[in-house]
Amino acid sequence: MTTQSILLFTRDLRLSDHPALAAAASVGPVVPMFVWTGGPAGDRPLGAASRWWLAGSLEALARSLEAKGSRLLLRRGELAAEVLAVASATGARTVHVTRGYEPGAQRQFSALGAALVEHGIRLTEHSGRLLIEPEKLATKSGTPFKVFTPFWRAVQEHGVSGRPETASKLAPPKRWPEGDRLEDWGLRPSKPDWAKGFSPLWQPGEDGAWQSVERLIDGPLGNYGELRNRPDIDGTSRLSPHLTFGEISPRQLWQRLTVTAAAEPALQPGADAWLRELAWREFSYHLMHHWPSMTERALRQEFRDFAYRADVDGLSAWQKGLTGYPYIDAGMRELWTTGWMHNRVRMAVASFLVKHLLLSWREGERWFWDTLVDADAANNAASWQWVAGSGADAAPYFRIFNPITQGRKFDPNGAYVRKWVPELAKLPDALIHAPFEATGIELAAAGVGLGRTYPAPIVEHKFARDRALAALQSLKAVVP
Repeated sequence: MTTQSILLFTRDLRLSDHPALAAAASVGPVVPMFVWTGGPAGDRPLGAASRWWLAGSLEALARSLEAKGSRLLLRRGELAAEVLAVASATGARTVHVTRGYEPGAQRQFSALGAALVEHGIRLTEHSGRLLIEPEKLATKSGTPFKVFTPFWRAVQEHGVSGRPETASKLAPPKRWPEGDRLEDWGLRPSKPDWAKGFSPLWQPGEDGAWQSVERLIDGPLGNYGELRNRPDIDGTSRLSPHLTFGEISPRQLWQRLTVTAAAEPALQPGADAWLRELAWREFSYHLMHHWPSMTERALRQEFRDFAYRADVDGLSAWQKGLTGYPYIDAGMRELWTTGWMHNRVRMAVASFLVKHLLLSWREGERWFWDTLVDADAANNAASWQWVAGSGADAAPYFRIFNPITQGRKFDPNGAYVRKWVPELAKLPDALIHAPFEATGIELAAAGVGLGRTYPAPIVEHKFARDRALAALQSLKAVVP
């Protein structure tokens, strides 16, 4: 006896290694659907850059489903109401969905399950977004992990088991309900098209994700531990948005890299470094599972009442890449133009906002949420709190990245700055990260006018460092 099911896509926009889809397809016809409620977490609208990515990802998913004789049903509105309407129209008695971990997603699914059961419909949640479900890892004393390194060891000891679960075929329903047109959702910008720089760089969708995997293996993986720190070199995987939207599963990535490294031992150090970064994503979700409020407030108690400054002009200069520190400005302009920023630079720009300007990490988290194509509730909050010193596994409060030395260390020839801050392109390497140290003759020779063609620093480094240390020194380290 076959049973018709609904497969509710969320942040799992792929067909391969999809336990929820495989379970639905194994018992009968499937109605694949996606409901646009404004965002994945149920309580915060999706950022503008993520909406752009979502549009491309849904288009790619729809093409993949059509190639299998199915289609993607799009509906817009309140989640439970839309799913119930489709269940009523198709006779589906089961809804399969991949488990969500954001507090808002959990509330949505809880409400959905309650609404469905009143109509005799069952909601079944499946794994698929993480390597290991967050409640399955704990310290020897049975408490949640608060430090990344022992968490990483626990991941390695636990291992990643299970084979990819992929539906071999998708039987369509006897009749399809009416759905929305994707273009009517307005996910992409119209005029002005601030996302025009995105398309040449990104290919949303499952095929794009696997192309990125192969580029990683054929390119930087062999020396990933070093190359990942250089924003002037194409040395990263750029897989983060594909992971964020579930166009590839973390299990697929873990298995692909471990198998590759086993076959080519020279790639093992690079694979280990990349998988460690994947584990940081897992750690972020582990924290959010145990401390759901971490996206809104500091994990460390003593930071919750910290007197951050209010500086509208400083925040605006940071957002626009006009701080007067070229390495910081390059990162912020890369973000605005491409929807992405190199991770090494993310740490520097975050430190600048929180430590140099003494602005709340929440301001930065909100800006990243809106401008990153890989905006992820858990990873975004955990990383910002790490830099701020307010997180579970946080950088010490006295770690304040020097934007000049960071640039000179990781962009030694200034190629990254010259690409994103072209008004400084003619400065010599020795001055490219600190144009304010140049003489008037040197600035004139490079066509740079401080305060005119490029801003003077909005805050002096030593002053900012001393101010931050004075403000933070009194805080006692309290584990959440």
